[in-house]
Amino acid sequence: MSEPLWTLDAFVEAAGGSKWGDVSEDITGISIDSRTLAPGDAFIAIKGDHLDGHDYVAAALEAGASVALVDEGRLSELPEDGKYVLVEDPLDAMRKLGIAARARSSARIVAVTGSVGKTGTKEALRLTLGESGKVHASVASFNNHWGVPLTLARMPSDTDFGVFEIGMNHAGEITPLVKMVRPHVAIITTVQPVHLEFFDSVEKIAQAKAEIFDGLEPGGIAILNKDNRQFDLLKFLAVTAGVPSIHTFGEDPTADSHLEKVVSFPSGSSVDATILGQEITYKIGAPGKHHVKNSLAVLTAVCDLGADLAKAGLVLDTMHAPKGRGQVTRLSVNEGEFYVIDESYNANPASMRAALAVLAEAPVVRPGRRVAVIGDMRELGSEANRLHADLLQPIVDAGTDAVYCAGPHMHSLWELLPHELRAHYGEEAQDLEEAILRDVRPGDVVMIKGSLGTRMGPLVEALKKEYPPADDAAVA
Repeated sequence: MSEPLWTLDAFVEAAGGSKWGDVSEDITGISIDSRTLAPGDAFIAIKGDHLDGHDYVAAALEAGASVALVDEGRLSELPEDGKYVLVEDPLDAMRKLGIAARARSSARIVAVTGSVGKTGTKEALRLTLGESGKVHASVASFNNHWGVPLTLARMPSDTDFGVFEIGMNHAGEITPLVKMVRPHVAIITTVQPVHLEFFDSVEKIAQAKAEIFDGLEPGGIAILNKDNRQFDLLKFLAVTAGVPSIHTFGEDPTADSHLEKVVSFPSGSSVDATILGQEITYKIGAPGKHHVKNSLAVLTAVCDLGADLAKAGLVLDTMHAPKGRGQVTRLSVNEGEFYVIDESYNANPASMRAALAVLAEAPVVRPGRRVAVIGDMRELGSEANRLHADLLQPIVDAGTDAVYCAGPHMHSLWELLPHELRAHYGEEAQDLEEAILRDVRPGDVVMIKGSLGTRMGPLVEALKKEYPPADDAAVA
């Protein structure tokens, strides 16, 4: 029988709470969502912007929660026969649990931030480090003020490697999170013009990303993108923060880990690289140059954490882009086939360019076309219209044959598009659905991308619903 995630006494002590009711079970997991809670999980009643976990305590207990961690001031509102740990503030108690979980762990820890590529890099680290030991990593994009402490609190005491994604929209957000995580290695994938609604410049974004150095363990290592325009600033900030070791990655041949040769194919790439002086050849099972670039950071971290580089390189071939983040699906149409590249989870100028580069690399069988279906990028402030218009050249460079645009900011691009590239424009993503379903043809490669709030994802689902899969599984 496996050890519980938390003994009840350790859980109560770490949370700074007190027991109430018939609480006797140890805790096998931690949940903040009664819908996905597994029997034996502790349910933490977080109060968010829109929902209050206390409203779902009864459902959590009915689903088999071992205990509910709740605000002691709300006890009178909850089922009388419930099993509770009472605290002043459940979110603060979850932070304390995360800090306690980190303190009891001897795992080697890596933290990832950056304007683009955080989640893909985190998933690649989960995969590669898993060849050398037991890995604990955040699910989905649990990278904010509740996602990071929740991920920490879920970390088993016998974890060998911990992988944490840390995000931010404003300055000052990364520091308290990275001080909880206390990584041995910190990766900044890249710094790009993202969240400009909240920052005066890209340099200010770099300074905010550099907060990840604040929590590095003594003797820690920073891994930085030498190709990025903000590299010199980030290196300076790392040195200023007292980081003793800096490793670099990129196409630049002077980087500590750099590319030697890349061959792209429909669902991935073959790579020759040098990682901290070691030559390695490997395949990546997800398309796009951004995955290739970030794989250098991943393999550098593998070495820095003391894991097996050769095994890590071999397993990258099994890496597949997840839904919304580059997943490729082959569908049937008119006795032929077409591909959908699902990049619908989110978008900013850098990731939009990366997605268009993936589209450019995709082989097209004529009369098939390269089709870009793109929606508004959010949080770009006063520069939004210009940054959307600036996508014209990447679209042309990608050899795009048809462009569908959704959203008021994308209209700035639409007005600049050559007439022959204009397929359809709509104020909202749903306005494109009928035209896309009607226009798609055999041989097409259709890339769909936009910020989450633009709701491009339903367009992917509409294509999958209208046209049957060409095989039983996504190709990448």
